[in-house]
Amino acid sequence: MIEFLFCLAAYLFGSVPFGLIVGRLAGSVDIRKLGSGNIGTSNVLRTVGKGPAILVLLLDVAKGTLPVWAALHYGLSPAAVAAVAVSAVVGHICPAFLGFNGGKGIATTLGVLIALDWRIAVILLLIWIASVAVTRYISLSSLVAAALLPVLLAGLGHPLEIVGGGLVISILAFWRHKSNIARLKAGTEYKFGERAGSERR
Repeated sequence: MIEFLFCLAAYLFGSVPFGLIVGRLAGSVDIRKLGSGNIGTSNVLRTVGKGPAILVLLLDVAKGTLPVWAALHYGLSPAAVAAVAVSAVVGHICPAFLGFNGGKGIATTLGVLIALDWRIAVILLLIWIASVAVTRYISLSSLVAAALLPVLLAGLGHPLEIVGGGLVISILAFWRHKSNIARLKAGTEYKFGERAGSERR
């Protein structure tokens, strides 16, 4: 029962649409109607600005860090910790408060890793930064990091349940980036530093 409550709390916390809230408070806009229509950090950056985007990033990271840290601190099993991690990411991706249409889950996944294994968080963040610097595509860089997530979890000796949770999160990331993948193929994907127009692509 306690495992279910942890997962439920992680999902509900993950469902809080910080991007939408910050967008309305900082720019009086509904970011779902601007840019990519996503409520995550990258769309906030394109449509509202750097300051609000940094705040959204920190809040979305906390969605993953706090539930997983609490689960580890409480002494839940690896399987339960993995379930809490997935629940937090699912909450951000499919939020109960926004009709189950949320963000991509990348920042929340980073938060999960900060609590679970800071080494992997640092490695993937550096890979993401390097990829953005070379390609200027945030989405592509996020997909590269997502693909490497379960590999690094396995390589650093995490339990099979945790590796499985990482694989699920990786699959979810690719699923939520379907539209980005299509734009990458078409050559119309947003690049880092571009400002979005008023219409959604």
